[in-house]
Amino acid sequence: MKALFVHQYLGAIGGAETDILLGANSLRQRGHSVALLYLSRTGRAEDAWQTAFSECFPVGEADAALKRYAPDLIYFHSLPDLGILEKLLNSGVPVVRRVHDHRMYCMRGAKFNYFTRAVCSRPASLHCVFPCLGFLGRNPDGNLPLKWVSYAAKRKEIGLNQKCARLVVYSDYQKGELIRNGFEPEKIEVHIPVHNSGEEKSPSSFSERNLVLFVGQVIRGKGVDLLLRALAKVRVPFEASILGDGNHRPYCERLSAQLGLQDRVRFHGFVPSGELKNFYQDASLLAVSSVWPEPFGLVGQEAMFYGLPVVGFDAGGIREWLLDGENGFLVGWKDIDGLALRIEQLLRDKDLGRRLGARGRELVSQQQAISQQDCPVEKLFLRVMRESRPPAQNHYIALKQTPPVYETQRHRPAAVAPLRDSP
Repeated sequence: MKALFVHQYLGAIGGAETDILLGANSLRQRGHSVALLYLSRTGRAEDAWQTAFSECFPVGEADAALKRYAPDLIYFHSLPDLGILEKLLNSGVPVVRRVHDHRMYCMRGAKFNYFTRAVCSRPASLHCVFPCLGFLGRNPDGNLPLKWVSYAAKRKEIGLNQKCARLVVYSDYQKGELIRNGFEPEKIEVHIPVHNSGEEKSPSSFSERNLVLFVGQVIRGKGVDLLLRALAKVRVPFEASILGDGNHRPYCERLSAQLGLQDRVRFHGFVPSGELKNFYQDASLLAVSSVWPEPFGLVGQEAMFYGLPVVGFDAGGIREWLLDGENGFLVGWKDIDGLALRIEQLLRDKDLGRRLGARGRELVSQQQAISQQDCPVEKLFLRVMRESRPPAQNHYIALKQTPPVYETQRHRPAAVAPLRDSP
């Protein structure tokens, strides 16, 4: 099988890029060929991407990617250019869409209001224009702070994605959002990726540092400011490491100083994946303080491989893997006092933290064993490829792959002519 991955970036940024790289490596290790069509480079861990993909095409070479690489299937992740998506859908090659976030059906891109942080439960509609004012979007890459977001373009994007052969999501929560927006339930599949590089991960030491860990982008939706306010209420000695970068970092650094946390909280910025294990293996817990409705929350799974308990807000799909009292604590959405209480409980009771962490490690190890034995994405791709072929071609392939079975020897023909390839 030859699969063409399509994504906005080549290189590391966040959870979506981790999922893409691990998915590509998994397919390559199973004997398939993978290539990448991308818009821009991140400058982070690009060597690993160049190794995973046999060929990498800039988005301007989309035609060359289709003709020269000649993929059997297109695995579309995220790309803002609807013209490219339309071209791929019209190429005759089946397209499977991996939905990483809410941008496909939300003009704000996050299913929550940037200013009020109220979570939206409506489908895409004129409510996005008023009262949500979703036509005014943030513009981090331009000269002006805001940019125009077209409601008509969003409706077109939804329509184009509805033409994909399948849509792959992380959680039942995500599936519900797609159904709410008019997608056919039978075309949506929930696949939970197992984000383990294959390297054996030693459990955390739960050191006396009482290290609280946050790993992710430091943007408003990740709630780092709420985590800081919770840490200010913790009454036992601790340290906190904020791993990640983003446009909310300057505000959070100022807030940390205002709360008197500057000696206990350190902002490390972007940390390469190879260095993360040093933090995981010395931490006492991972805090997931997201206030936007997370499609899944992949960082929690990574922490669980190190036997770390997780404390997080009940936002989006987090409750599907963070089982309260089993592998950590699920706290009410934006409940700062509850977050502080559970963090302090785990820092005071290391035996409890180890028990919860061990259970989390057991859960993700079970998922990993299932994934390695029965690769669900590979099965999905092969099924979609089979469905996209004409029935006669599928019958011909089945004949080539499966010898005929006869009830008795007397029904077996004396000789069977060899099958020839189709003209």
